[in-house]
Order: sequence, then structure tokens, then C-alpha cells
Amino acid sequence: MEQAEATLPGGTVRTQSRGPNAGDPRQNRAGGVIPSQNWRETVDRARKEQVVSELGQIFESSGVVVVAQYAGLTVADMEDFRGRMRTAGGAVRVAKNKLAKIALKDRQCEGIAAYLNGMTVLAYSEDPVAAAKVVEDYAKANRKLVVLGGAMGNSVLDAAGVKSVAAMPSREELLASVVGCILAPAAQIAGAIGAPASGVASILSTIEERQANGASA
Repeated sequence: MEQAEATLPGGTVRTQSRGPNAGDPRQNRAGGVIPSQNWRETVDRARKEQVVSELGQIFESSGVVVVAQYAGLTVADMEDFRGRMRTAGGAVRVAKNKLAKIALKDRQCEGIAAYLNGMTVLAYSEDPVAAAKVVEDYAKANRKLVVLGGAMGNSVLDAAGVKSVAAMPSREELLASVVGCILAPAAQIAGAIGAPASGVASILSTIEERQANGASA
């Protein structure tokens, strides 16, 4: 404990004891100090509320969320898993099951709370298929990652449901397929238009010959 001296009128010196928390930002307006335990609890509560809010946003905005157990995965395994998920446009989140269950409360996908036991990890993506594909592929290569279930929008999925979702074409694959179907005829037309007149004439001649042969037959 520190000793502070103050000189009073008349030259009298008064010694004043100062506690170890003097000047501490945790000191309240009345001059008392907030106990360290209470301070830690306040900070811890604020952090938990932030995590719950972040998890709630994940459940609200993700196209698909997959819950898996990761017991046995090494740090390198988890980094590899996270990297694959990022490449696919998704993300991985490890959080306390209790907080995740709070974030799920009163949501239509609240049923996945039943899978939140033990060492669990959440894999999610805006694309309704991408995260499921990555998780299924990784689980095949590394048996230590076990798919438990998940949610696609408001629909709760079991492990078989996640596998079925993973087998579906992703948004990127669907777009590529649709664009291919649209562009293929256009390319053929453009090619025919841009071809030399002799080439077009040759094609028309061949068609006429086939039609004539068919008629004579």
C-alpha cells in the first residue's frame, strides 16, 4: 500500500494511505474499486453476447450450415479444412455448444441444436451446397471429421440429408451449365454467319442432297 503526504495549513504534514488500485479505471465514482472478479465477469458476459450475435447471423444468412465432430483432428488438419472451405466461398466456426444453442433459440432451424454435443464445428456458406460438398469430401479423406447433420435454409438435415445436398450441383456449377446451354446455340449461329459464303453454300448443298436422297428412297 502506498503512502501519500499532504501539507496542511500551518505546515502540518498528514500521511494518507493509498490502495494498490488508486487510479485504476475500474474505480467507481464513489471512489470504491470494482472487484476484479466482477470486472472479469462483465467482460466475459460481453464477449459471450457478441459470440451469440455472430452465430445468430450465421444461422440467419447462410444457405447451408453443417455440424460435424472434429475430435482427433490436428491443428494442421483444421487449417487444411478451413483453407478448403475458404476456397469454396464458405467458412468454419468453432464455438461453445451452449452459446450456439442460445443463438438457435426460436429459429426455424433450432432442431440442429440436438447435434451440438461434444467437440463440434460449424461449416457454412451462402451457397446452399458449397459447404456441404467441402465437408463431405473432407470427411471421406479424413475419417476423424464426422458429419452429424445441419440445416439448409429452414430445413433441418440429418447426416444423410447433408450427403444428399452435397451431391447436388453448386450454384456455380448450375450457372455454368445454364450459360453453356444459352451460349452453345448462339456460338453455332455466329459461326455459320461468320463462315465464308462458299462454306455456307456447301452446307446448304449437302442438306439439299440428303433431302433429295430421302425423297427418292
